[in-house]
Amino acid sequence: MSENLPLFSAQIRLETCKMLAHRGFGHLGGALSIVETLSVLFGEKMNIDPKNPNWDQRDYFVLSKGHAGPSYYSTLALKGYFPTEVLYTLNENGTNLPSHPDRLKTIGVDTTTGSLGQGISLAVGIAKALKLDNKPNKVYSIVGDGECNEGQVWEAFQFAAHQKLDNLIVFIDENHKQLDGLTVDVSNPFDLRAKMEAFGFYALRVDGSIEKAISEAIDDCFAHQGQALCIVLDTIKGQGVEFFEKLVDNHHIRFAADSKSELDKAIVELEEVVSKGGAV
Repeated sequence: MSENLPLFSAQIRLETCKMLAHRGFGHLGGALSIVETLSVLFGEKMNIDPKNPNWDQRDYFVLSKGHAGPSYYSTLALKGYFPTEVLYTLNENGTNLPSHPDRLKTIGVDTTTGSLGQGISLAVGIAKALKLDNKPNKVYSIVGDGECNEGQVWEAFQFAAHQKLDNLIVFIDENHKQLDGLTVDVSNPFDLRAKMEAFGFYALRVDGSIEKAISEAIDDCFAHQGQALCIVLDTIKGQGVEFFEKLVDNHHIRFAADSKSELDKAIVELEEVVSKGGAV
């Protein structure tokens, strides 16, 4: 049975904010922009068993933009892979929750990622291996729009399209910013949906803040067999917390007095949303 997705999204966002408030710094912007996608995948679409993380019938998730690890960790904790208290060990010495996901450290993480451009290659490799073994498992991977500056990303896309990997959905999180500024200024990506279509993908663009739209796009993609699949997510860096959405430099934040107070305020507001069952 599916989660109450708006509630699940609010819980993921809340735990992510609480974790980073405790840590005092972190990649808040890009972590928050994928919350709704994580909610749909882990709350509704993916075939998983938190009690048996290595279940051979599970679907695979690859966070190619590994710096968004905090929201991924929050999702895994809320699904029961490990206690939510563990979230407060993020980036501590000896932690099982390093800055970027590590499959040897964190229960529920299928692939180690964080070196941008490499995660999607791993996802494509997993999808191809599943095809070769005639297995029904699906693979989902989130790539950052800034990450698409990497040539390796496009090599992976070309391979996926050529191999017609219709058991993989590539999500491109187009939050329009990267570490150094706006993507249009650093290296203009132009129309990512059109580029993916030109590569041979069946590609859609959806509002990445609306769970229903993401869910329907996933269904639409899997109805198109025999072709590689992509969903471009139109998102906002810092999504769901107005102060951080509007903050110019919101890729990695070290919370000073003003931003810390705004984060604390957001936590209070999210706790209220969660108490209301996800209703805004």
